[in-house]
Amino acid sequence: MDNPAQFIDHTLLKPDATEAQFIQLCEEAVECGFASVCLPPAFVPLAVERLYGSEVKVCTVVGFPCGYSSWRQKVAETAELVALGAEEIDMVVSIGRLLEGCFDLVEEEIAQVVLAAEKTPVKVIIECCYLDRELKEQAAELVVKAGAAYVKTSTGFGPSGATVEDVELLAKTVAGRAGVKAAGGIRDLDSCQQMLAAGATRIGTSAGLRIVAEWQAQQNCTG
Repeated sequence: MDNPAQFIDHTLLKPDATEAQFIQLCEEAVECGFASVCLPPAFVPLAVERLYGSEVKVCTVVGFPCGYSSWRQKVAETAELVALGAEEIDMVVSIGRLLEGCFDLVEEEIAQVVLAAEKTPVKVIIECCYLDRELKEQAAELVVKAGAAYVKTSTGFGPSGATVEDVELLAKTVAGRAGVKAAGGIRDLDSCQQMLAAGATRIGTSAGLRIVAEWQAQQNCTG
């Protein structure tokens, strides 16, 4: 396969991460050619500065990790982050509203965030581990209807992360109308390749360096 770096959001969302670690994250992303860095809102200006002139995007999170802030808070946060230079927004949808079947409210929340983001792509985290198959399909349809760019499996902070089965289901449901981001528990080349084969178009992981190193080693063995 091609270098997986192009599909990877190089992620650091640990609560104890320091500025030095985010600077290193940006340097690694440029060196490896990752699609983006995904980091907390407070460090967006730092990433914008460090990645200036590169092709690596600045991705950040909204309503993270629980998704239970109001839609107005998510909208305000999104607008501020885009103004600061964020180039991709990963928002956590209101999981409780999904479980209650309040689909109109969930769709409106996503649509308002998409509107606030203007042309900045929005990835909607639906936290699959809390949803049954029908709700996963319903959530993916809401993401498409609301105009978001991606449906995303997980925050990485829930009881479990991405599964091949969930990625296949989401990819089948959106059917090319949106991308699918797999995140949570993807820590090696094999799991990354499985997610891409299942239909993921973006991978969220903090193990990007390991994945790329394993791919390079594989190329050396087969070359």
